[in-house]
Amino acid sequence: MNKYIYILLLIIFGLKTHSYADSYKGIKKIDMEVFRNGEVIGYSNYFFDQTDNRVIIKNHTKFTVELFGVSVFSISSEAIETYENDELIYFESNTSQNDKKKYVKLNYDQSLKKLIIDGSSYKGEASTDCIVGNWWNHKILKASCQISPLSGSIKDQIVTFLGKENISLYGKNYLVHHYKLKSKDENIPDNKKLDFDIWFNSENNLILKVAYSKMGDWEYKLKNFE
Repeated sequence: MNKYIYILLLIIFGLKTHSYADSYKGIKKIDMEVFRNGEVIGYSNYFFDQTDNRVIIKNHTKFTVELFGVSVFSISSEAIETYENDELIYFESNTSQNDKKKYVKLNYDQSLKKLIIDGSSYKGEASTDCIVGNWWNHKILKASCQISPLSGSIKDQIVTFLGKENISLYGKNYLVHHYKLKSKDENIPDNKKLDFDIWFNSENNLILKVAYSKMGDWEYKLKNFE
């Protein structure tokens, strides 16, 4: 079998083809810890409110990088994301990054069949193929572009399946799918590029770990879910 067809099939069947309702039915909360250079510096937690055809996800993210007791980088963010019949219809976030305010307000325009974004870095339309770049949602591994949950900017992306691996988190072992998510455009500045390693558990449809390097080695790890 052609190598590229094989990889494509692994991606498709590795992620399965569940709707949102199938993938996250019964989930109430996802707790992720944020690590930098092996030390816990904060959290990114998601809270789910589900009805028959609507799902609302609230996110609280907060972390601080300190050097000699002085804060050199910090994020404090709150967001709310709404899906109706498995489609994104609303997103809003307010973030303080190093005391600088960032925001996103997103709505789905039924007549245009487009996402309308008012963000601190981008104002305009986006395709419904784009997904908000939050780590609770495994659909980010199938999307062709992502919307920054902090500023609304849009980045085209390429996701590559690297293989199955065994990893250990908080004393538990998992057989997971390892993916590489990178910016499609290699010419954009390095500080704006996407470059993430993502470990996905197909048994519960949850992203267990995300890692990247930027001013240190960062990891988001799934500590608990209900």
